[in-house]
Amino acid sequence: MNKEVVLHCRGIEKKFKSKSGTEDLHILRGVDLNVHGAEIISIVGSSGSGKSTLLHILGGLDRPNGGKVFWNDESIYDHKADRLAELRNSKVGFVFQFHHLLPEFTAVENVMMPALIGGTSQKKAEKRAANLLDRFGLSERLMHRPSELSGGEQQRVSMARALMNNPALILADEPTGNLDEKNTEAILELLFELRDTEDVSIVLITHEKDIASRCDTLYSLQHGILQKEG
Repeated sequence: MNKEVVLHCRGIEKKFKSKSGTEDLHILRGVDLNVHGAEIISIVGSSGSGKSTLLHILGGLDRPNGGKVFWNDESIYDHKADRLAELRNSKVGFVFQFHHLLPEFTAVENVMMPALIGGTSQKKAEKRAANLLDRFGLSERLMHRPSELSGGEQQRVSMARALMNNPALILADEPTGNLDEKNTEAILELLFELRDTEDVSIVLITHEKDIASRCDTLYSLQHGILQKEG
């Protein structure tokens, strides 16, 4: 971990209307968080505690009702939607529990996508995507579609895609939630390797305390309040 703060948020509030529409459900209550360079932060909490909502707000996918999110001191929600989308594509990598790979595209095409969206040439994007997949042990799976890959392989493709644009920050939402013990360990080892070799910062959402305890810093989210553990 280094002292540089790559992401911080202050006073994040999020409310949703109840199904009846008669009251506000207060999901996040004044959340503050600092994420330093090459740090893995884990956030644990019960189902429905707002962990994924917080991650989406940190990643520019969902606007808060109050508070600010900064990437390298740039207040992201001060931007219009198109500029925010550009920033998100270039600065943040996302890894989700359910992969969100495009079923009609091959592994290498899925990994290339963020770079192509960002304007990288086809040739350059394909070369980097192939190198990333090779690094993750998938050199023999470049032309396979998601349906032809195991769950663990799909998640490694998802991680390669998250790294495509050399982000400083990866936001991972239950990335091992659907994996067996062997694949869970493999994915965790890759995350720690990325921290150590690429100086990538990672915010990891999990409900598994044993996984969370292996991270550099542990937080719990309960009743909309984020608290540092230990």
